[in-house]
Amino acid sequence: MKSELNDLAAFAIVATERSFTRAAARLGVTQSALSHTIRGLERRLELQLLARTTKSVAPTSAGAALLKTLSPALEQIDRALNEVRTARDRPTGRLRLAVSKSAAVSVLLAKLPAFAAAYPEVVLDVSTCTGPVDLVAGGFDAGIQLEEFIQKDMIAVRVTQELRLAAVASPGYFATRSRPLKPRDLSAHNCIGLRLPGGPYRWEFEKGGVPVTITANGSLVVDDTSLAIHGALAGVGIALAYEDQVAGYIDEGKLIRVLEDWSPSFPGFFIYYPDRRHQSAALSALIRALRLS
Repeated sequence: MKSELNDLAAFAIVATERSFTRAAARLGVTQSALSHTIRGLERRLELQLLARTTKSVAPTSAGAALLKTLSPALEQIDRALNEVRTARDRPTGRLRLAVSKSAAVSVLLAKLPAFAAAYPEVVLDVSTCTGPVDLVAGGFDAGIQLEEFIQKDMIAVRVTQELRLAAVASPGYFATRSRPLKPRDLSAHNCIGLRLPGGPYRWEFEKGGVPVTITANGSLVVDDTSLAIHGALAGVGIALAYEDQVAGYIDEGKLIRVLEDWSPSFPGFFIYYPDRRHQSAALSALIRALRLS
């Protein structure tokens, strides 16, 4: 197909220039090679496309009919290729991103105003998700997720510091209940569960190098930490969320943190993508904007 297109493009240039000499100069080939290409095209089509004399070259009626249809098609292809090259060299176009709901707020939206101002021709098309996503199968350019959910063959760039989880509940909830002092005490509490694609998230704690994993049981299960936080604010029970998501509520006295000394840090969010080769300028710009400095 590629060879056929090249041959048709060569015919269009010869027919337009009406000269093998000028056409060969434009194409950067010899006249004999160009003549061989056109003869091969005519042989495959079983049509004479160019009438030749020792002094002139002109399209035949069949050649003129082909050129009439071919010229706008080749121009359209050329415009499409230029647009692709522009996307490679200048940040422009649409980037499809698969982003965890928490990262969409804490990472992407935090940097979006400055990015949009710097690159107004880039559109970020964001799909929020929970858990791992196959970027290639989903047609995504990149994703933002915790390290544990990123496939091993992906290229990952850190966009946040290490994170910690915080177990929190409202003062009203603790008004009639004792605060848990160790993870096992959560069995006596209404815990707001977090549902992941692979099943319920088991709450992970650690102290003195000793890990403890708890199955959270309660009257509410959600698929997003922000919903869990609202449940805690409403007095439903104890929620587990990222520290930065609840810091303001803790400072305002709307939430009380428990088991802080049992909350280990873990690798934070990364932007990840399949391959460095032929990376678009838009994706390169986004990575630079989000990269942890």
